[in-house]
Amino acid sequence: MGAIMVVGTTSHAGKSIMAAVICRMLKRQGYHVTPFKGQNMALNAYVTDAGDEIGHAQAVQAWAAGLEPRVEMNPILLKPQGDMTSQVILNGKAVGRTQAADYYRDYFDRGWQAITAALATLQQEFDWIVCEGAGSPAEINLKHRDLTNMRVAKHLNAPTLLVADIDRGGVFAHIVGTLELLDPDERALIKGFVINKFRGQRSLLESGITWLEDRTGIPVVGVIPWLEHSLPAEDSLDLFERRRTKPHAELTIAVIRLSRISNFTDFDPLEAEPSVRLQFVSPHQPLGQPDAVIVPGSKTTISDLQQLQVSGMADQLLAYSQAGGMVLGICGGLQMLGQTIADPQGTEGQSGEFPGLGLLPLQTTMTGDKITRQRQTQITLPAYCSALGNEARTVQGYEIHQGQTKVLQPEAVQAWFDDPALGVASCSHRTLGTYLHGLFNNGSWRRVWLNQLRAQKNLPPLSLEISDYAVYRDHMLDQVTDAIAPYLNLQPFLEEP
Repeated sequence: MGAIMVVGTTSHAGKSIMAAVICRMLKRQGYHVTPFKGQNMALNAYVTDAGDEIGHAQAVQAWAAGLEPRVEMNPILLKPQGDMTSQVILNGKAVGRTQAADYYRDYFDRGWQAITAALATLQQEFDWIVCEGAGSPAEINLKHRDLTNMRVAKHLNAPTLLVADIDRGGVFAHIVGTLELLDPDERALIKGFVINKFRGQRSLLESGITWLEDRTGIPVVGVIPWLEHSLPAEDSLDLFERRRTKPHAELTIAVIRLSRISNFTDFDPLEAEPSVRLQFVSPHQPLGQPDAVIVPGSKTTISDLQQLQVSGMADQLLAYSQAGGMVLGICGGLQMLGQTIADPQGTEGQSGEFPGLGLLPLQTTMTGDKITRQRQTQITLPAYCSALGNEARTVQGYEIHQGQTKVLQPEAVQAWFDDPALGVASCSHRTLGTYLHGLFNNGSWRRVWLNQLRAQKNLPPLSLEISDYAVYRDHMLDQVTDAIAPYLNLQPFLEEP
């Protein structure tokens, strides 16, 4: 078993994409390779076939390696809830909440045990483990509690790749400063640098590379050009930075940019549609007149709901809906569309009952139990069934939510799926809510929904003969790997020590 560690001089340096590309490169060479991230902090999660919750970035890396995601790839996931509090997902299951100051005391030993156990399992099965760090490995005030950077590299004696983002400036200072702050045994594991997101002529960088290699004795194994891509973002900062303009798009879909927006990878398939322009709208911004509005998932549903109400966005949504606009709520967004949300146990913080947006006759009660599972279901809503063939009515997705939702006025809604608990629609089919994440990954259904919007503008329908998003995502992984591989020399990491 071999291991490669990928760390960054800063957050957003490109570690996740680099790890995914290395997984795909090793897979192409015939190796059985797996990704690994000991601890991830993200609101973007995925549910494995076994019902375990992991970071979505590790799921993408698993697909890059040709694998189904599994919990050993990310044994610890922290989901921020605000006020320096995070929900702790340990070995795929929610085990509690913790303040940042208490995490080391309450979870460090349990977390390291979970990490080493997961690594031991993966070591038995794979030729290579491609490990991703988090943030920077040189946060000297946090190193004693860092579970996922050089502690993992030392545990595996893994040659380590240090990735730096030149687009943010100060790349040589970032690299040298990071090395200076590492302990000698950690520094000895750094076997190569990658300068990422480079715009310009390589020749203008050569003198700096020569200086860096002479000073450190460590080679620059890659200078990666700036790439435009549509691979899933790890967190919301990546997501909003990379959105592309589409001057010829025919539909505009607004996604409410909640403070604790989660599972925003739900919208990557829409971003991949050439005819669709996605706009992320802050609660304090004018909503405008988009062709549809999506209220996404949230890690703190009640808090984000209250922000919509205080900011005036709730009133904008009500007016938009009353004028005949299409409103879709996903997970926490479904809960917000209802009449009330009750949190008797203070699951999200403050206990009590809170008014919803009132667009669907639903009542949600938050509970301590968390539902995480893959789902396959049949669409039964007549507006979609008439356009979908029998086979295309079967859709797949996954649930990640706390809370149970019940319908207060059954005559005022229609079930969307053969399992009514997964979602309902108003009788006009203009207001919809679902607990099903990944719904837009289903290509035929996505096109049927878009064609409803297109019909409102007298636009011709899109073809329903389209693959599911997983096929597009795999193509993008190949494209990104093809673009990076010529600029990345992995040989120093593959040689026997």
